[in-house]
Amino acid sequence: MSATATAAHADDHAQDHGHHHKQTFISKYIFSFDHKMISKQYLITGIFMGIIGIVMSLLFRMQLAWPEESFSIFEVLLGKWAPDGVMDPNIYLALVTIHGTIMVFFVLTAGLSGTFSNLLIPLQIGARDMASGFLNMLSYWLFFLSSVIMVASIFVEAGPAAAGWTIYPPLSALPQAQGGSGLGMTMWLVSLAIFIASSLLGSLNYIVTVLNLRTRGMSMTRLPLTIWALFVTAIIGVVSFPVLLSAALLLIFDRSFGTSFFLSDIFIQGEVLHHQGGSPVLFEHLFWFLGHPEVYIVLLPALGITSEIIATNSRKPIFGYRAMVASILAIAFLSTIVWGHHMFVSGMNPFLGSVFTFTTLLIAIPSAVKAFNYITTIWKGNLQMNPAMLFSIGLVSTFITGGLTGIILGDSTLDINVHDTYFVVAHFHLVMGVTAVYGFLAGVYHWFPKMFGRMMNKNLGYVHFWLTAVSAYGVFFPMHFVGLAGLPRRYYTNTNFPIFDDLMDINVVMTVFALIAGAAQVVFLYNFFYSIFFGEKAKQNPWKSNTLEWTTPVEHIHGNWPGEIPEVHRWAYDYSKTNEDGEYVIPGQDYAPQTVPLQEGEEELNH
Repeated sequence: MSATATAAHADDHAQDHGHHHKQTFISKYIFSFDHKMISKQYLITGIFMGIIGIVMSLLFRMQLAWPEESFSIFEVLLGKWAPDGVMDPNIYLALVTIHGTIMVFFVLTAGLSGTFSNLLIPLQIGARDMASGFLNMLSYWLFFLSSVIMVASIFVEAGPAAAGWTIYPPLSALPQAQGGSGLGMTMWLVSLAIFIASSLLGSLNYIVTVLNLRTRGMSMTRLPLTIWALFVTAIIGVVSFPVLLSAALLLIFDRSFGTSFFLSDIFIQGEVLHHQGGSPVLFEHLFWFLGHPEVYIVLLPALGITSEIIATNSRKPIFGYRAMVASILAIAFLSTIVWGHHMFVSGMNPFLGSVFTFTTLLIAIPSAVKAFNYITTIWKGNLQMNPAMLFSIGLVSTFITGGLTGIILGDSTLDINVHDTYFVVAHFHLVMGVTAVYGFLAGVYHWFPKMFGRMMNKNLGYVHFWLTAVSAYGVFFPMHFVGLAGLPRRYYTNTNFPIFDDLMDINVVMTVFALIAGAAQVVFLYNFFYSIFFGEKAKQNPWKSNTLEWTTPVEHIHGNWPGEIPEVHRWAYDYSKTNEDGEYVIPGQDYAPQTVPLQEGEEELNH
């Protein structure tokens, strides 16, 4: 649409919202069409799911550090699965499975993209709301329903799904394979199918909103990098999530209707099952065709958030705006053609393995562009070290350290040696897990005043960051060496293998750091929920930022701006910009909001 038509559409949108009826409690806080309220719903739900995921990880880390020890907390939380406080081996893999599922899909995908796409897309592009408020509301409630089903599956009598978060057949395809392959696995699949429907509705809404509802003057090259990241993330989701949906549906067919998409000749206790012709490797292809783009569905929003926070708190323009946009687009494209590197040990043709090695190593280039651009933006900046900035710098650190090990795992000949060891766990937790969590936390600290009209406690934020940062490396850095020593993943104890006895002390160290990291999140939770009600009241633009969301009133109104939507005149990164006389563009102010008209003769940076 042309800029004029877009603006006219936005004004029509404004008039629609001007005639809203008086909202009831249910229409305002529960079944809300307002993107700002829906972002809070995603955020609170994501935090709750994150608590469950973290508690599970602490339970199985304690099991790994002190196998066969009795812990009363095991009995309290796991009931019959921990008689006399000793963890049953059958529940260990179930905890790993649900932990991975919750963290990857329900916290990092929905919690990150759902929260910040909803909050920022309309506010930063100058729109009254999302293109479809109803679809937006529906996507959240489908997400909520899938979360409820996933949590409910934990309490199934025979046990929750226990095939690993990648749910490879035949463990996931045969209900009689093990306890967790029964109803728990079915609920897992149903939950994920609903989750994918939620993601697709949300993604389509985000794409249409960015393309059609930008305010006057907001060209694509004036969009903040946050919006570029969220926009491209939505496109990746639309391309890749349906593939996982098809895999989940075919798996349900195999489980319940006697088909053999993923099952071939199977024997259980001497009995020949009526399955032939299927291939479990086909499932791996379908799963990882989503599974690798999923890494960037998780990472790109975090990287976009970091771009905004680093530029704002360095008081400098982001370095290489166009290169950053190009790197986002290149990552999106390359992420769809690298999935085979998860399958180097599946008997893949060596030539095909070399192709996937090439594309995997290629994706390091746009990733490195982003890392160098962040570092260059920070270089000689007037740094404001608030908690959001610290978590953003922490993100750059873990993105680099985690990414370097990806070069080893992306090489088929090297990967075969460490594929199913803790080396892989260390790699993806650093590059995807910790990096994305840092982006999530940075975004919460930065946009909390916009969401709740109050400030979080800065000193508690510092405590939270340092405890989390030290502990994250304390857990995952030693894990690389444990993996290189050959310690396999997913074993609930390593005491049966004398070769690994020397690694027990390292397991204890990692678990102690994990417990400290868990305690650090309690500091965050206290700060978050206390500040919602009792935090210091926020100013309209507490970070002196340029983007449009800080031009809206602190008090939320449906429609974001009273009166006309502001017009955009410049890009989002005019920080510390001076004219020919060495004076700031706006006297006495080291930033120039996007709504400030260009002065005569002034040229836009990077444009």
